[in-house]
Amino acid sequence: MDNNKEELQDTEKTDTKEDAREELSRLYNESMVKIEEGQILKGIIVAITPKEVVVDVGYKSEGAISISEFQDPDAIKVGDEIEVYLESKEDDSGMVVLSKQKAERAVGWDMVTSRYGEGDMVDGKVTKKIKGGFMVDIGVEAFLPASLASLKAFVNVNQLMGQVFPFKIVKINKARKNIVVSRKDALQQQRDEDKKKLMDELQKGSIVKGIVRNITDFGAFVDLGGGVIGLLHISDMSWGRISHPSEVLAIGDNIEVMVLDFNKESLKVSLGLKQKTQDPWETVDSKYAIGSKIKGTVVNLMPYGAFVELEKGVEGLLHISELSWTKKYNHPNELLAIGDRIEAQVLDMDKQNRKISLGLKQLEANPWIDVESKYPVGTRVKGKIRNMTDYGAFVELEDGIDGLIHVSDISWTKRIGHPKDVFKKGEKIEAVVLAVDANNHRISLGVKQLSPDPWDDIAAKYVQETVLDGKITKVANFGLFVEIDQDLEGLAHVSEIPLAEGEKLEEKYKAGDTVKVKVLKVDSIQHKIALSLKGV
Repeated sequence: MDNNKEELQDTEKTDTKEDAREELSRLYNESMVKIEEGQILKGIIVAITPKEVVVDVGYKSEGAISISEFQDPDAIKVGDEIEVYLESKEDDSGMVVLSKQKAERAVGWDMVTSRYGEGDMVDGKVTKKIKGGFMVDIGVEAFLPASLASLKAFVNVNQLMGQVFPFKIVKINKARKNIVVSRKDALQQQRDEDKKKLMDELQKGSIVKGIVRNITDFGAFVDLGGGVIGLLHISDMSWGRISHPSEVLAIGDNIEVMVLDFNKESLKVSLGLKQKTQDPWETVDSKYAIGSKIKGTVVNLMPYGAFVELEKGVEGLLHISELSWTKKYNHPNELLAIGDRIEAQVLDMDKQNRKISLGLKQLEANPWIDVESKYPVGTRVKGKIRNMTDYGAFVELEDGIDGLIHVSDISWTKRIGHPKDVFKKGEKIEAVVLAVDANNHRISLGVKQLSPDPWDDIAAKYVQETVLDGKITKVANFGLFVEIDQDLEGLAHVSEIPLAEGEKLEEKYKAGDTVKVKVLKVDSIQHKIALSLKGV
């Protein structure tokens, strides 16, 4: 009986110990934090070694984090509370697998994606260079493609690394937890905003500062700041004449210019440099009165005249016809050269259209003033053949005074093809003054007028129906010219020439042929003789 009692007591003790163990296990399990992999937990640093940091997250075992995951290992100490990411509840050694960096990324991702979306601006720090671009810390790592790192094609890595810049978020991939940012878009947006701000502040007539960025043949491009480039046209650089903008400006020059015009939509700005000073044309009428003598510098030569600079920005035109009373110039360069300092007279002024007419010959006496009294109509004069053209010969009567003998005034009867058939250059001849036009500097001369008009006698000699022997001097498509006496020709019209059907005038008759002709009419007024080859 005693034995049974002892056995009963042993059984009761065993049951009590088992219950205690079960209770202790229940209490221990309840004391463990319920955690899941991928969860972010708070933990306490319980130990720090050269290689790792041991963290208690309230689980059955502690976790170790590589010391390399801490940006400043010297700043942490035992007892610090940190956030960690649970990668695994247990590794091969039975420890919890934790990561501080993944926790930071997860927290950063949630924070960034909750605050920003695609197209938003965010500040970030360029942390490292990788293949194809850079990594940027914006609270979470984001990718900056090299093509979006700058407005320029070339990217200076040293100027980016470690620097904080504004970026535009161009892509958020929530599935892969990737963010792509662009510094180029951020710079362009800032530039556009600066441009708009500057354009809003611009006013016509205002003076602004700028830097010459480029020079072309037609002007200079000036950077006004904020990405706004204005054009300073060559015509707005100086009141005076300039051949190229480089005569006034150089790339890199800091200049002050006036805003002439601008367009906010197209962002075009027209600038002026000369407008900062008074327009010299405002006072020209008081400085250069008509009839006054002025001094100036020849700055340009054209076939029609010379441009003379009177002062910077004021030029007058000395027309080729105003160079000399008597001499005929083919080009002003026969008398003047660029750079010549000359005196001239103001002939006319058009202030509104910025034109001043100058004269050189007006400084000398006009020899044509008394030409009408010196060479009255009907006067016989002598002179030298100076030049010949198809229409006549120029005879020099005195220095600078020429008279023209028209080809029709060389002979009463002979048909003259060219003055050279009668005259030689340099030959001295006698002529009669037919007309004088002093205003237009013209004198008409005649040689045939040295003898009486013979056509009244010719009309009496060659009466109608008179038959003559003549010599063909010229065959034309409209008829034949026939010489009937020395230096006396008549015309037989084709209608007065007998031709067989299909027969051609130029094939039947040749110059030099002798033919019989009949006088049809003598016009003593027009100096013409009409002939016929029919009925002779």
